[in-house]
Amino acid sequence: MRFGFRHLAATTTGLTFGLILLGVYTGAIGAGLACEARWPLCDGWMGLFPATWPSFVEWFHRFVAMITGFAILGTAAAAWRGGYEKRVRYGSVVALAVLPVQVLLGANTIWFYGPTAQVLHHTAALTILVSLVATTVWAFESAPAETAADAADADADTSSGPVRL
Repeated sequence: MRFGFRHLAATTTGLTFGLILLGVYTGAIGAGLACEARWPLCDGWMGLFPATWPSFVEWFHRFVAMITGFAILGTAAAAWRGGYEKRVRYGSVVALAVLPVQVLLGANTIWFYGPTAQVLHHTAALTILVSLVATTVWAFESAPAETAADAADADADTSSGPVRL
């Protein structure tokens, strides 16, 4: 089976969901407080290598967020290049458009740790997740324009019976 756009969208959605769960854990243990309001740095050697468990969790959350961000970017690019329906393309673009806001809200949770910062950060995360779920569902419902046309041509070719030489 070929790894296509549908699988990329589903993988990106799964990564985003996993990142949200990791983010809930990160916030629950107050890992951002280990950074002492220094973003993008944290504690440890030169502010780059974790010195404690909370700072490790914070750095790991950032690492997974970076991978997920690139997956979101790739999903949006693949949706536009693959000839999918407007709703598939726009769903992926919503996730991509909210992504920089999400990064800034993540930094805000380090600078101003509190319920408001957490709620805003998680709201943006859920907005990204919902748009990716919609993108994935819509991608499985539809086919790229070229693939649908090619399938119609293939059906027309085979419907006339066997080819004789």
